Amino acid sequence: MKRFREGSISIPFFLFLSICMLGDRLLAQKDSTGAVHLLISCNKTTSLVFPQLIQCIDRGSLDLLVQKVSGVENVLQLKAAKENFTETNMTVITADGKLYSFIVRYAAEPSPLHLQMDSAVSIFETIAQQKRTMHGVRDVCYEMILRLKGLFIEKDILYYQLELENLSNISYDIDLLRFFIKDKKQSRRTASQELDQVPLYVYGNTTTVGGQSLQTIVVALPKFTIPDKKHLYVQVMEKNGGRNLRLKISNRKMVKAKLLKGIYKKDQR
Repeated sequence: MKRFREGSISIPFFLFLSICMLGDRLLAQKDSTGAVHLLISCNKTTSLVFPQLIQCIDRGSLDLLVQKVSGVENVLQLKAAKENFTETNMTVITADGKLYSFIVRYAAEPSPLHLQMDSAVSIFETIAQQKRTMHGVRDVCYEMILRLKGLFIEKDILYYQLELENLSNISYDIDLLRFFIKDKKQSRRTASQELDQVPLYVYGNTTTVGGQSLQTIVVALPKFTIPDKKHLYVQVMEKNGGRNLRLKISNRKMVKAKLLKGIYKKDQR
């Protein structure tokens, strides 16, 4: 048994096997315009596997407990020092000089628990570069446009290819990116229930959209379909601003998700 520093509980060492099925793990890559979003908890261990030896780790807060696994110098284990800590960040530099940036948040049931960082072309980057395959799902507010460009599926993971376009000269600071299921119509006599869908992974810049610019974000969510009389909503809110955007996605659109395996193989030719 090994122990995390700073008094955390003891945890077992995990044997890291080579897993080829995408449904069992997510491939990740440092994004030059954003960061990998991680969820961690106090009672479960999140493990990151890097393609090279870890040289340097920088934590944004002492609420984040980290350790390298002895004898496996490319594996990093993470836990939370306390529940519901304030969002923080972490930076990891590996022996090949690559820098990996992470945004870390608390979740009672974090997922995924194993994340393999890969120096090869990532699945998420491949999706981000795909041409639009989904039409008719967009929202516009004061020169800001949010679109659902594509929807892909592999095993039990749905990948949402979102595009944010800023037609103004004023930069757009993102305060919130949220997925939730809600009733299509709300009765005046009944309260509307919103069921949040927590992303497994967010790829891309979720901080700022510069003036006169366009960027793509890819969000991975567990597979699901939408109950009758409900829709999936994607909400993006501007920090200290009023250009809030919301997409409404129906089951009719969801079932048109394309197989990720096909586009990934095509891209690798």
